[in-house]
Amino acid sequence: MTDIHAVIKAKFETANNILIVSHIRPDGDAIGSLLGLGLALQNAGKHVQMVLNDGAPALFTHLPGAAQIKKQPEPGFDLFVTVDCADFKRTGKQFQEMRKPDINIDHHVTNEKFAEINLVEAEAVATSEVLTSYLPEWGLAITPEVAAALTTGIVTDTLGFRTSNTSASSLRRMATLMETGINMPELYNRALNYRAYSAARYWGAGLSSLKSEDSIVYGTLRLSDRRETGYGGNDDADLINIISTITDHVVGMIFVEQTDGTVKISWRALQSGINVSPIAKSFGGGGHAAAAGADIPGSLEEIQPRVLAATREMLNL
Repeated sequence: MTDIHAVIKAKFETANNILIVSHIRPDGDAIGSLLGLGLALQNAGKHVQMVLNDGAPALFTHLPGAAQIKKQPEPGFDLFVTVDCADFKRTGKQFQEMRKPDINIDHHVTNEKFAEINLVEAEAVATSEVLTSYLPEWGLAITPEVAAALTTGIVTDTLGFRTSNTSASSLRRMATLMETGINMPELYNRALNYRAYSAARYWGAGLSSLKSEDSIVYGTLRLSDRRETGYGGNDDADLINIISTITDHVVGMIFVEQTDGTVKISWRALQSGINVSPIAKSFGGGGHAAAAGADIPGSLEEIQPRVLAATREMLNL
């Protein structure tokens, strides 16, 4: 059997113009893996385009290379790579008209393996952890700038090493990144603790909407909340991470109205043994056992009761 890492290394070595993309509404691991791989390839002398359909969130613009992230690719790339994306459709509509990706690097158990070469390690805590493991094997150096990006991906996807899949091996890889000389406390605080005033007000709107039903705790963020608080993103400002700390419930959820007529839903398993990924998958989404999400077309008023009912049924609540 052909060694997948030898193939990936050869692809990177022979490519001249590389396009790297990740999913819409990018989180810390999307940004971290995009920048981590992109900067490492640039250091190897490659021309790299780092593109996100929604651009770089303000929360992560402090990372080295973030200013290079564009919303649209330029033609002429000879290698197409996706990172931290389980479903090609999640990259955004503009990429669906392009050819099939050459390489797909991810850690989601629901990954659809849509590329020519698929490196999917579901046991990894983050795609940034996958890259930390293999960049040296591909002949790519982990510099402090690359390490800062990868650290952000690992820290955010583990909620600061609090998720149940955090392992000794993931902590060893984090130690490898720290040995490059990064400022770990600063990166940690910027990723998880620091928030803009508008984001804090947006949290307030979501927290005031909280409801508890049948061991499910859930919040709602409407478009009006975004306007009234001045929050500029189209996500939940990581409010789901606050909801996931609520005790005496089985599942935490948040519903976020979108301007395109869809509702973004995030699920979090609040007890061990709960797997929310099949629920998200049934609505066209995906993720992990402990954390999953989906985007559903329709109104909040129609979608919310339907999704709550399906969640209760699938988890026997």
